[in-house]
Amino acid sequence: MQVSHKGNDFNLFKHDKLKKIVRNIVKFLLPLFFGVAIFAYLYSHLNVEEIINILRSGINYNWILLSMLFGLFSHVLRALRWRLQLLSLGDDPGMRRLTNAIFGTYAVNLVFPRLGEVWRCGYISRSSKMPFTQVLGSVVSDRLSDTIAVILLTGVVFLLQMPVFFKFLSQYPSLENSLHNIVISPWTYFSVILFALFAVWIFRKNKEHAWVIKIRSVVANLWSGFITVVRMKNKIGFLIYSLLIWLCYFLQLYVCLFAFNFSEHLGVMPALTMFVMGSISMGLPVQGGVGPWHFAIVATLVIYGIGESRAGAFAFVAHGAQMVLIVLLGLYTMFSIMLENKKDIEEKNIQHKTI
Repeated sequence: MQVSHKGNDFNLFKHDKLKKIVRNIVKFLLPLFFGVAIFAYLYSHLNVEEIINILRSGINYNWILLSMLFGLFSHVLRALRWRLQLLSLGDDPGMRRLTNAIFGTYAVNLVFPRLGEVWRCGYISRSSKMPFTQVLGSVVSDRLSDTIAVILLTGVVFLLQMPVFFKFLSQYPSLENSLHNIVISPWTYFSVILFALFAVWIFRKNKEHAWVIKIRSVVANLWSGFITVVRMKNKIGFLIYSLLIWLCYFLQLYVCLFAFNFSEHLGVMPALTMFVMGSISMGLPVQGGVGPWHFAIVATLVIYGIGESRAGAFAFVAHGAQMVLIVLLGLYTMFSIMLENKKDIEEKNIQHKTI
């Protein structure tokens, strides 16, 4: 009987492990498949020969290199801003560790969407002996500020470029009609109110359930992150770094316009519209934004009179430059952490010999 019981436990263990593997495959491969499918569908409808000709002789790569430089600046500025948050908590991991964490975050996200933030929390917590939850709270506030920035940018650009957005929707009548019906339907607002009341009732009735506790924990972390920014002494510095980060993000895309003779005439507002559309598309949990980002950029450029194939070439090069930068920074981070770990081991050996 004992053997049978152990056998059942082993089979249950194997079943749970298999479920976990399948869940991880679905979690990470499904977004990648979704992104690649959009990418393949988009470029299958473009003139690939024209795109190849543009890639061969129609690009001033000096502007692309400048774009990558702005991308690097944005990551360093993000590390500087994060340092302000951690200093307000009484810790200073140092700029080398913080830049490693930021560079590594984007590299990890390129393979496993959204796991980069968890990785950087673990790395800083482990290497600087800081509480994981404390680091997590600072990362939550970091991402929360980004979300607020995207919302504000979207609102401003929508007001300034409203005709452009309406023109974009007019190209997709089914989407325009769907959005129009959702906005004017009283059932939309009734459903929102009903859902809110139902959610409150569920939470009150199931206070001790694991999923309710988990959601409360997430909300608590969000609040903790928000409070980190509110309570920090150097709020002006945080704001300045935030503005510089988003300025670098914008310039990273904007200067790419000058790399192509068909887009160099476009001004700041078209670039800002394209930037916002691309930022919104990056909210989808797809590795590196492959697919959704290209679609958003191509659709926006077409509105401003750029041919689809040319727009496709622009999106391919601009996105490719970002990906190359992330890979290079990821490799740098890997070697930097290896040297850091080697140094720590040597110091421990020296201390052990001294004792």
